[in-house]
Amino acid sequence: MAGRGVDRGAYPQHMSIASFFGGSAPARLARDTLFIPSFANAAALLTSDGVVLVDCGHELSGPAIHAAVRAFTDAPLHTVVYTHGHVDHVGGWGPWEAEGADPRVVAHEAVHSRFDRYLRTPGLNEHINRVQFGVEGVRWPRAFRRPDITYRTSLDLEVGGETLHLHHARGETDDATWLWAPDRGVLCTGDLWISSVPNCGNPQKVQRYPDGWADALEVMAGLRAEVLLPGHGPAIEGADTVRSALLEVCGFLRSIVEQTLDLLNAGVVADEIPHRVRIPDVADSPYLAPIYDRPEFIIRNVIRLYGGWWNGRPADLLPAPASSRAREIARLAGGVGPLVARARELAATDLPLACHLAEWALLADPGSAEAQSAVRDLFARRAEEETSLMGQGIYRHAVREAEAALGSAQDVD
Repeated sequence: MAGRGVDRGAYPQHMSIASFFGGSAPARLARDTLFIPSFANAAALLTSDGVVLVDCGHELSGPAIHAAVRAFTDAPLHTVVYTHGHVDHVGGWGPWEAEGADPRVVAHEAVHSRFDRYLRTPGLNEHINRVQFGVEGVRWPRAFRRPDITYRTSLDLEVGGETLHLHHARGETDDATWLWAPDRGVLCTGDLWISSVPNCGNPQKVQRYPDGWADALEVMAGLRAEVLLPGHGPAIEGADTVRSALLEVCGFLRSIVEQTLDLLNAGVVADEIPHRVRIPDVADSPYLAPIYDRPEFIIRNVIRLYGGWWNGRPADLLPAPASSRAREIARLAGGVGPLVARARELAATDLPLACHLAEWALLADPGSAEAQSAVRDLFARRAEEETSLMGQGIYRHAVREAEAALGSAQDVD
């Protein structure tokens, strides 16, 4: 498939980060069905037995989701379906508990393992989210509302004389559930659909599964759903539009996976593979702008899934400390000053390479204001040119750390 590397200017911004995280009002998009855009979307399906809520949002967005449902209906909350165990989808219980709701909670069986892992790694997850979203004071949950009913492959829920079909998939997570309500023509995808490059390569988080993701999209496309209600981003309406959108992203993922596997099978060094895969040309797609994740990260996750963590460079198998390497590079360059000067010179023509030099200078001499300033300036430019929230978060974290170090040095002076 023809393709090209990702270029910020090549992708129309059909969806902004603001709309990715909500940005529009709740809307009835099918019979007795309310779609609630939020930091993580929710959907309320009204039945004669009560409300089936698909995801309950983040702790902070839960009250708005609750208010939207209560403006829609005063029927009791009967069932909550977790599309997966991410905290922005399962944390909004506060207002439901306050009104005395006691619904059954249904999820894939692996949600329990996710919650167990979260309880072992709260500090790690707080750090990751500070970097990813640039928000200080992140407090990771120390308790979770566990599912009452779990399943392994599929589950049919009978609610109010209606059958809701739950299916497991491995995509962004290993515990994903997507829900099909055939009587309504409604498909609730969770994060298997986000109207941008699939979040299948996040550099700071656990393994993603592009093969399973593509398989799930293909199965969903065969349902001829009239309405797609996603975990993030806007809803999609119209059977033909829903089907073509699902198949487009399915093909995108499969192209990346197959090319990566071909290169792995050919013995190409893992570190070189992201530079040799041809990203499918999706410049005109409204569904594949790299505003959250990006294709290069997906490639690295495919390598991790099928291979190991080693990048293929022998010296990196048991490497010297990065600071030792950087000091030797600085010595060969004639000191930190020439490294910084060359980094600033390269910034006009090769910003990624310039950032390497600035980082080496800082590792060689963490107390150098010259190196800190170069890191601050060059990574700020890198963040400005980066399309994905993942990349922006990591680059801006480097900027904040450099600014803090420079501020501390001035305080000492």
